[in-house]
Amino acid sequence: MTARRIIIGISGATGFAYGIKALELLKPMDVETHLVISKAAQITQSYEASDYSIKQIESLADKVYSVNNIGAAIASGSFKTMGMLVAPCSMRSLSAIANSFSDNLLTRAADVVLKERRRLVLMVRESPLNLAHIKNMEAVTLMGGVIFPPVPALYQHIESIDDVITHSVARALDLFDLDIPALPRWGEDMHLNRHPK
Repeated sequence: MTARRIIIGISGATGFAYGIKALELLKPMDVETHLVISKAAQITQSYEASDYSIKQIESLADKVYSVNNIGAAIASGSFKTMGMLVAPCSMRSLSAIANSFSDNLLTRAADVVLKERRRLVLMVRESPLNLAHIKNMEAVTLMGGVIFPPVPALYQHIESIDDVITHSVARALDLFDLDIPALPRWGEDMHLNRHPK
């Protein structure tokens, strides 16, 4: 593989900003980004990320695919990647991935990543969870995927929503062995040897 490649999927759950942040953090790195946005995510974008047009978001990626293009490069295991991050991951996309319903390019690409034993990280967004959600998370985990709800790390002394989003996405990307400069590490960058009062 001549270039390091990662697939970024953005599905329709609330949290479109997680996908944008992943693209922003990867932009200065020596990693080729391949982006696919679901139809539901495009609707979510109009509510949550109205400061960015779809074209602006797509410009952050090296390659962009239509969710309907089931014959795209990322739909084949012979196209080598580091894996795929779905940020955010809706319960609909989770269900399709857990049950191998390759009904669009996002879910097909995730299925390929699993079958090729590459890293799949799903930033699932839903609360509370019903039993079907939990069983789908179990199924993906048993297939080798990583369920990564974007849970804020409050010990980071967060000052803004962007801090929360950056930390969560940086931790998710860390699972691909990518060294994200924005990610402080416990015991290295973090000096939290404080004692409770």
